Amino acid sequence: MPEATASPVNLLACQVAVPRMATAVERDAHVAAAINRIRASLDSGPVDLVVLPELSSIDYSRASFECLDGLAEPLDGPTAEAFGALAAEIGAAVLFGIARRSGDRFHITQVVLGPDGQYLTHYDKLHLANFGLSTESEFFSAGGHLATFEAAGLRFAPIICYDIRFPELARTLVADHGADAILHCGAYGRDESFPTWHAFVTTRAMENQVPVLSLSRAGSTFGGSIHCPPWVDDDHPPVLFPDHDEAFIRIEVDTAETTAARQRYGFLRDRLPSYVDLDRHGA
Repeated sequence: MPEATASPVNLLACQVAVPRMATAVERDAHVAAAINRIRASLDSGPVDLVVLPELSSIDYSRASFECLDGLAEPLDGPTAEAFGALAAEIGAAVLFGIARRSGDRFHITQVVLGPDGQYLTHYDKLHLANFGLSTESEFFSAGGHLATFEAAGLRFAPIICYDIRFPELARTLVADHGADAILHCGAYGRDESFPTWHAFVTTRAMENQVPVLSLSRAGSTFGGSIHCPPWVDDDHPPVLFPDHDEAFIRIEVDTAETTAARQRYGFLRDRLPSYVDLDRHGA
């Protein structure tokens, strides 16, 4: 957890549209087109990290999930090759989502490539959603590890969609693994869970006193991404993305904001070492 400030890190948060697809050819065409739109959005200057949402290479739908034999790919598959070339071209790390094939299983995975285009790490979604528009456990296996990575001197931790609703995950990434920011990559469809999404994001940002970028995809049933600073009030509002349209928004992650929030509010300092062994009846 930062005590001294570092230079701000510039993120390009990509609320991208993803078309329906059933084949690897359609997947690869979508990825190439999305990369061209990302490249065009960089005309205003360089960034340190490009972030895309959950399963950004394929449509989030049961129809696509039923085609995973053709759409899923390994960590070094065509999507990684395409984003690796982009990362090396622009000199920025890239975080993107794929349906990952691992033996006879599939994972919902965020892959991180460094500014040289080389693999840094990956994160498999820990909590699979099975309500509303989601039927993930019918097709995917849950992950079993955490991940953090460095970009321009700061440590970032990726989590995926439903993961945001489990406070222990964000807390351990910040308190035990030193994450300076959480990158919450989702595919938030507009089902009954959608209205509560932003509340969870704001809570995770403020209780852990770190910025949280919560990025969904664009579309008539998606959109509405949000970036929360480590403290939210009238003078420090979250950044709200369009309700539906595709958008490429620059976000600055500055540890000076985190340091100021933690100096003013003692949420992390005032935690007890453990709450497990407290006497539930009192002395």
